[in-house]
Parts: sequence; C-alpha cells; structure tokens
Amino acid sequence: MAVKNVPHIGNMIIAIDGPAGAGKSTVAQKLARRLDLRYLDTGAMYRALTLKALRSHLDLDDEDKLASMAADMDLHMEYAYRRIPPYRVLMEGEDVTAAIRSREVSAHVSRVSSLPCVRKEMVRKQRSLAAGGGMIVEGRDVGTVVFPQADMKFYITASVKERARRRHREMKKDGYDVSLHTIQQEMIRRDNFDSTRKYNPLKRAPDAELVDTTGENVSQVVGKLLSLVTERAKEAGEAG
Repeated sequence: MAVKNVPHIGNMIIAIDGPAGAGKSTVAQKLARRLDLRYLDTGAMYRALTLKALRSHLDLDDEDKLASMAADMDLHMEYAYRRIPPYRVLMEGEDVTAAIRSREVSAHVSRVSSLPCVRKEMVRKQRSLAAGGGMIVEGRDVGTVVFPQADMKFYITASVKERARRRHREMKKDGYDVSLHTIQQEMIRRDNFDSTRKYNPLKRAPDAELVDTTGENVSQVVGKLLSLVTERAKEAGEAG
C-alpha cells in the first residue's frame, strides 16, 4: 500500500548507494512502490552498455568509443510494480533485463564503468531521467556524484558473506552453476575495484544514512527506510 498525504514526497529524489549484493535494488524498488515514486537503477545502465560493447566486440579499454556508444545507445528503463518482474531494461528495443545480469557482464562491468568519459555521459543521462524529482535512484555513486543534493541518501550494505549468499541464491535460481566461494571472491575483487577507482569511487556520502541489512529481511529494511523518509518529508513540510 502506497504512503499517502505526506507533503513533499512526490518531489523528492532519494539516493540509495551500496556494494553489490547488499539488497539495494530490491529495497529501492519496494520503497518506490510504497512511496509511489519512479525508480532508476544506474547500475543497470552500465551493465547494458557493457553488454552492448561485448556483443559488438569493442575494446573495453577504448574510452572514447565506449563513451560514444553510451551517448548513442537507445536505452529505456521501465518500472511497473504490478508486473512480474516489475523492472525492465530495454536496449535498442530488446528486453535485456536478464542478459545484463550474466556472469560475463558482471565480470566486465566495473572495467567499463570506471572510465571517466563513460561515467560523465551516464551521469548526464541519469540526471536527465530524474528531472523534476519524484524518483528513487540507486547505484554506487548516486549520493556522492550524480545527486549530491538529493533530498535523502542511504548507504545500504551487508557483510560480504551475506551478500555472496544472496547472490549465490539468485544465480542458482537463474540456472547458473557457480560456487559460493567463487562468487564471494569475485565480490571482494569488485568491492576493492569499485572503492579504489580514481574516478567516482564507491563510498558512503557523509550525509547518507548507513543501513546494514545483515540478518534482516526485505520488509524490515523497507520499513526502516520508509519511516525515515516520511519523517524527513514531514519535517520539510513543517519547515516550509
């Protein structure tokens, strides 16, 4: 059930950042439903670009060509919570929602997304998509770079063991035969790469609420965020 009659929520931009497997996508989608806001997964944009580059056999170190591909790519993000799955990524008219989550894309997306010109183009697209507010945006640099003035920021994380277990369950469900140990090692490598890259690294914004989801279910986390957002919106309404 959506939250109603709370001033300012409809115009808010809520930034949700965090490492892979922390549950931020699931939480962000459910929070968007409860608040009746639009939803944008910035990570899916980088994954779609990586998929397109791999299919085109493009050199993943060719920053200029990748940035040009990002600028020209026909990419649409659709979210309708009554649909299963609720979120779809359409690239050149093709539904690539599942394809961008493949192990091959996962293995290369950090490399593509670390390139400054690529991130600059993607940030431009992300800001354009969120024009007018009323959106929950999740990714790895949303609160620090894309929307540093977001109305509310959350940094969602969990222990690496917990995150690896979640990703392992997801991949087994999707038919991928990969060990938990392998996933955990890949996750540790990606965490290190994303947090130490020179341009727009993964980090918690100083004003972001830290939310550790280890040992908590989705409903508990969504309830916590919902309470914080509505409280902030009511404060803003009273101040205005």
